[in-house]
Amino acid sequence: MNGFSSIIAEFGHLEGADLLREMIRKSFPGRIALVSSFGAEAAVLAHMVGQIDPETPIITIDTGQLFPETIAYRDELTKTLGLTNVISSGPGEARMATLDPNNDLNVIDPEACCHFRKIEPMEKALQGFQATITGRKRLHSETRASIATLEEADWRLKINPLARWTREDLDNYFVEHNLPRHPMVEQGFLSIGCLPCTSPVQPGEDVRAGRWRGTGKTECGIHWTQNGQPMRGPSPSL
Repeated sequence: MNGFSSIIAEFGHLEGADLLREMIRKSFPGRIALVSSFGAEAAVLAHMVGQIDPETPIITIDTGQLFPETIAYRDELTKTLGLTNVISSGPGEARMATLDPNNDLNVIDPEACCHFRKIEPMEKALQGFQATITGRKRLHSETRASIATLEEADWRLKINPLARWTREDLDNYFVEHNLPRHPMVEQGFLSIGCLPCTSPVQPGEDVRAGRWRGTGKTECGIHWTQNGQPMRGPSPSL
């Protein structure tokens, strides 16, 4: 596991802030970043990271198709939590004009759309980091039902501090720390991505059921499997 096996064995039982303190302060100082969509549950990890080290890089992707509410929520959390190193990465106006001139690639080829709007900017932003923190949780969907708190992926250590947390755990944290909610949660948006590919979740559905509804697609491709292969399949040719 390229040197990560000992870390996984020693700290894989930890979770939440206990795991983050070890990873941020001791295992990967200066070489770790939180990846955040500033979506429905993002405030929990942003708060934890801010309490441990507010200068920890927080990388977020501006795809050019985010909900205005998400952008406003990102700015609110940055100010409220005293985050000092939020890094926004995106495809850029020129690349969007070239690859998606009619702004309909999400319908024609959603994999290609995610690739240039999310995966390419994320990989560029993560250059130089050995570890990334994500908000993935087992409760999200069947495809995430067995994720570990620590896993080797995309040649880095992927840290999922909330992997085993329940909905009650998350709600309690929001209340305990008086954290603001994403304004779209009350409208049934429980997993919030790009505007054209996100819809409200119906009662009884998985948290991520509103993402790419009706397409069979479940992941954008940012998160990778342990064998280094993309969860979304081969990279499309653009």
